[in-house]
Amino acid sequence: MRILLVEDDDGIAAPLAEGLVREGFEVERVATGAAALEDRDVDLVLLDLRLPDLDGLIVCQRLRARSATPIIVVSARGEEVDRVLLLEVGADDYLVKPFGLRELVARIRAVMRRVTATPDAPQRIGTLELDRRTRRVRLSHHEIELTPKEYGLLALLADDPGAVCTRSEIMGRVWDPHWYGPTKTLDVHVASLRRKLGDPRWVETVRGVGFRLVAPSPA
Repeated sequence: MRILLVEDDDGIAAPLAEGLVREGFEVERVATGAAALEDRDVDLVLLDLRLPDLDGLIVCQRLRARSATPIIVVSARGEEVDRVLLLEVGADDYLVKPFGLRELVARIRAVMRRVTATPDAPQRIGTLELDRRTRRVRLSHHEIELTPKEYGLLALLADDPGAVCTRSEIMGRVWDPHWYGPTKTLDVHVASLRRKLGDPRWVETVRGVGFRLVAPSPA
């Protein structure tokens, strides 16, 4: 998989590219918006907003106008208006600096699954079926009623089954990106989701880090 990294800061670009290569990606790096807009055969674009020649918003808009290549914006600018504008002009995801390589890789894989999935096809993880178009969840062909937050939690964990989502990532993406309070509400929703799934092993706790979705082995 080929990734175009658009980042003008060598101190950020070099270790990020090295980390992505270690994860099995091919990385081509450019430092300007103009270079990013040249015709390139890539599978995904990682786009920084603050470029020396063009605003990243403009680059994102122009890339999307001519191509369906997935775009993940990576930036220190985390204001809600930036995220809304970028999603409206075609970005597929938005990641605020600083971030961990593991989270970035999970986002890349989640975006690629969404764009390559068969249209309207439900996602299946073991006996669990998640229909993102209708927001319906079935377990062993029986529908499960989830609250909006329970569904958001499950859908986020299902973006990359087996991978760990940190508590802060879950709170930021399912609740509020500016959440700074206690995360006890997350534990309450995890407990409720486990109860509705009928087996606590579906949502595995990674102590001190977060949670992951795992299809339980048959007893």
